[in-house]
Amino acid sequence: MNKILQRKAKVDRITKETNISCEVLLDGTGKCDIQTGIGFLDHMIEQVARHGLIDINLKADGDLHIDMHHTTEDVGIVLGAAIKKALGDKAGIIRYADIVLPMDEALTQVAIDISGRAYLRWAVNLTPPKIGEMDTELFKEWFYAFAHNSDITLHIENLQGSNGHHVIESCYKGLARCLKEAISIDPRMSDSIPTTKGIL
Repeated sequence: MNKILQRKAKVDRITKETNISCEVLLDGTGKCDIQTGIGFLDHMIEQVARHGLIDINLKADGDLHIDMHHTTEDVGIVLGAAIKKALGDKAGIIRYADIVLPMDEALTQVAIDISGRAYLRWAVNLTPPKIGEMDTELFKEWFYAFAHNSDITLHIENLQGSNGHHVIESCYKGLARCLKEAISIDPRMSDSIPTTKGIL
C-alpha cells in the first residue's frame, strides 16, 4: 500500500515559450485543476484525470499571443514526464491496456504499453481545421509529446466518426481508460517488474 500512496510526482518546465508546472497522483480519484489558457485542451486533460482516476494539477503560461502550438506541445511534454516520474521503476504495474471507446457516432481504438520505449501511431483523420479555438493538427503534437516523454508505446486509431469534437474526445477518454488499467498494481506481482529484461 505504501508504494501506491507514493506514486506521485511534480514536474516544472520553464522555457522562453512556456512556463508549466504539473503535479500528478496516479492513485487518485480524478480530481483536477487544469489551467492552460486553452479551453478545449483543459477539457481534454480533465478527461484524462476523470476517466483515468489520476489527480492532476497543471498550470501553464504560454505564448498564446503567437499561437497555441508551443503551449499544447509543452503541456504534453510535462504531463508525460510527470506520469513517467510517478511510475518510478514500474514494479507491479499491469503494463498493457487497450480499449475500443465509443462517443456518440465516434469510435476509437487505443492501446498502450508502458514499455520504456516511446512510440506514437496516430491514425486519426480530423476534417475540421479547428475544434473550439484549437487547430486540429495540434492534437497529434500533444499525443506525440505525451508518448515520448512518458516513454509509452501508444497506438490511436479512429474507426468511425464525423464530429471532430467527439472524435478527439474519444481519443483522450480512450487514453485515460488505458492509463487507468495499465498503471494499476497487480497484487500477484506487486514487487516484480513486468518484463523478462529486468527493467522497463
